[in-house]
Amino acid sequence: MSSEPMQATAAPVEAAPAAKPDHPMRETLKIFLKNRSAAGGLILLGLILFATIFGPAIYGVDPYEMVWMPLSPPGDGTPLGTDYIGRDILAGILVGGRVTLIVGAVSAVMTIVIGVVVGSFAGFFGGRVDAALMKFTEFFQVLPSLLLAMVMVTIFSPSLGTIIFAIGIVGWAQIARLTRAEFMRIASLEYVKAARAAGARDGYLMFRVILPGSLPPIVVASALVTGASILFEAGLSFLGLGDPNQLSWGLIIGQNQNYLMDAWWTVTCPGIAIFLTVLAISLIGDGINDALNPRARKRG
Repeated sequence: MSSEPMQATAAPVEAAPAAKPDHPMRETLKIFLKNRSAAGGLILLGLILFATIFGPAIYGVDPYEMVWMPLSPPGDGTPLGTDYIGRDILAGILVGGRVTLIVGAVSAVMTIVIGVVVGSFAGFFGGRVDAALMKFTEFFQVLPSLLLAMVMVTIFSPSLGTIIFAIGIVGWAQIARLTRAEFMRIASLEYVKAARAAGARDGYLMFRVILPGSLPPIVVASALVTGASILFEAGLSFLGLGDPNQLSWGLIIGQNQNYLMDAWWTVTCPGIAIFLTVLAISLIGDGINDALNPRARKRG
């Protein structure tokens, strides 16, 4: 019998699959959540939003009705006391937070849109367009923002729409300058020059090529603008230029400012609400900056 030599066949060794790199957005989110301050700010802002959205229904007290004796201290019939006409301070904070946050968010969006449009055109086209738009920007930058907003609200009568418009129209200059600088920097990069040489149109270059690369610093600035808008609304309401038909944190402070020495809770409680909201937004902005900034990543 002839025996055929047995040939040992080695099974091919399969290469271990390479680990898929995280999506940039997922990696950014991981870096953001590792920042304890930013995560704390996000949780705090979430609690504030929950309280303003669902709090009035849960608490069930009308903020416009007299529920106890005027200027009653906290714990004497109400958790946070009453104001100068006997209205519940906690109910006012829960309801007024909606108006304050809406004004801050909408006016911030308006500020960012105007600033990005002006800055992108100035940085992309340069020359006379840049000079004209920067002169226009300087006009708004040198004017006292609060004074200009006060004049606009006074002329057009205090209302929610007027306040949003006034805040949005006076604060866009810094965003415009930031966007202009980013557009000028990115427009000189090789991939933008290659897209231009390939025949890409100006609109495509501006909003599909350059703008995405300019977003990280703009997003960080947007958080700061939102916090500043909330403070701006509180300042206008404190000066008596808020919408009298819409309860807000600033309006509560403004209506009770004369009773600060005798009834501190009427001003302190809504002031703490403003402070915590702006603090949460600032912490989130710092966390976004660390997550989007390559230098900050290296330091971490």
